Amino acid sequence: MATDAAIGLETAPGREVPIVILGGTGYVSGEALRLLAGHPVFRVAAVVSKGHAGQPIVQAFPHLRGVLPPGMTFVGPDAPASCWRSGHPAGVLAATPHGATAALLDRVLATAEAAGAQVRAVDLSADFRFADGGRYQAIYGHPHGAPHRIPQFTCMVPELYAGVPPRHATQPGCFTTAVVMAAWPFLRAGLVEGEVFASAVTGSSGSGRTPSDGTHHPGRHADLRAYGWLAHRHEPEMAMLLGAACQVPEPEVAFVPHSGPFVRGIHATVRMTLRKPATASDLAQIAATAYADAPFVHAGVEPPRLVDVVGTNRCHLGVAARGRTLVVASVIDNLAKGAAGGGIQWMNRLFGLPDATGLMLGGPGWF
Repeated sequence: MATDAAIGLETAPGREVPIVILGGTGYVSGEALRLLAGHPVFRVAAVVSKGHAGQPIVQAFPHLRGVLPPGMTFVGPDAPASCWRSGHPAGVLAATPHGATAALLDRVLATAEAAGAQVRAVDLSADFRFADGGRYQAIYGHPHGAPHRIPQFTCMVPELYAGVPPRHATQPGCFTTAVVMAAWPFLRAGLVEGEVFASAVTGSSGSGRTPSDGTHHPGRHADLRAYGWLAHRHEPEMAMLLGAACQVPEPEVAFVPHSGPFVRGIHATVRMTLRKPATASDLAQIAATAYADAPFVHAGVEPPRLVDVVGTNRCHLGVAARGRTLVVASVIDNLAKGAAGGGIQWMNRLFGLPDATGLMLGGPGWF
């Protein structure tokens, strides 16, 4: 999907683009490494971790032993300076925590820009999701770390954005990705009215590597509970993106997240009110048509299964209807489609590659 806004790869030796990952030992950083290991164009040049600089990367991600180059270690925040070459393309994938990303990413980009590199960044945190720094502060409770960078970032699910962002991109949150992909075809077509209600269950990996009483897997492996209901920070993000993608005023969104007894994946159930009754098959066809050019999306009338998408960059949608009630189930892998996979999909587009480059992976099927 190359356009004039994408960076051409004519200056990349052997069409190879170095990618710097910010994020150290986090799950999303590890997933990005797994996905990039088989990418035909992108090469991981450095993985930044202030607290683990000098340590072998496979020590944090032993499942990648034999996949990563032997002896590859984490580096400090200043080390990526050696990756920048004047006039040459390079990418930065930020998998650092919310609140810590903006200042670090600003520093890294400034160094790359000063070196003359053709750098593009994809942020997987929340730091550049909102176009208004004041709205970010109201939701996340602290000032933005690099407000002058905010206009350079475009936040959207890749499937809902036509073309190439002018500069950098931001992947929405994992819950947000699952919910807006379910609601978008019908809101865009003007088929629904009123509130968008979403209930979603996420795996324990969504809470990150550091355990807490409410997120540690032994405390949730045989449990199911709601949290942050009608107050989760992804709720305003869902409303913002649906309004922008459908070019309508932000809809009212009511969101209830749940902690699930599994490690990877999100199962979201989205309920909307149809303006007039329609059959599930007709509505599923509308969704399938809307995503006809989206290689990672499947829509039908069967309830989607989480096991079919875990480990992949796919989103499966299932549509049901009765009278004016429309229900759409959406399943994704929170670490892949909801974070690292979606980010690499954006990186592909920023460099003029097809969205699916390096991402057409099947899931394990049984695990």
